Amino acid sequence: MIDSSLARSIRLVGLDVDGVMTDGGIYLGAADGRPVELKRYEIQDGLGVHLMQRAGLRVVIVTGRVSESVRLRAIELDVDDVAQDPRARKLPAFLSMLDRHGIAPSEAAFVGDDFPDLAVLRLVGLPVAVGNAVPEIRAACAVQLTRHGGRGAVREFAELLLKARGEWEQVTEAYVQERSLPTTVPAR
Repeated sequence: MIDSSLARSIRLVGLDVDGVMTDGGIYLGAADGRPVELKRYEIQDGLGVHLMQRAGLRVVIVTGRVSESVRLRAIELDVDDVAQDPRARKLPAFLSMLDRHGIAPSEAAFVGDDFPDLAVLRLVGLPVAVGNAVPEIRAACAVQLTRHGGRGAVREFAELLLKARGEWEQVTEAYVQERSLPTTVPAR
């Protein structure tokens, strides 16, 4: 459960990728002699990101790997910012994002699962651990999700946060209504 006043103070949600937006597995291969890295993303997590955005929250991605897959998913989700640091130095990138968007650390949430996320989780107003997070991450977080990364954890968080803000029903109903309207007016 998330305190409603804390939930309403959140303006930005940061997401790790491997182990949060994905199950942490990485498929490595080659195509035409070039390396290829593939990741599996949960479609319901994507809708959770969209619903948070509809509620006026900024959503950003901070990952400790560089991957074309992440770039493509970020474009698909239309996130507000992306940082891919091959040395997994997430805190400087996240602080830079907060500064760019004019948001204080206390107005941010971050969803993580492992040690590279710890510095960011210690900084934000709402630290969140996915169900598969290592014990040290779970201990550092105010919110402990039951779902695992890549298996609906982001969607679970979106629902908890938006319900605590009193926005879940409005945002989901608006989403459904938009998709219930015909795209063209039928001829009479």
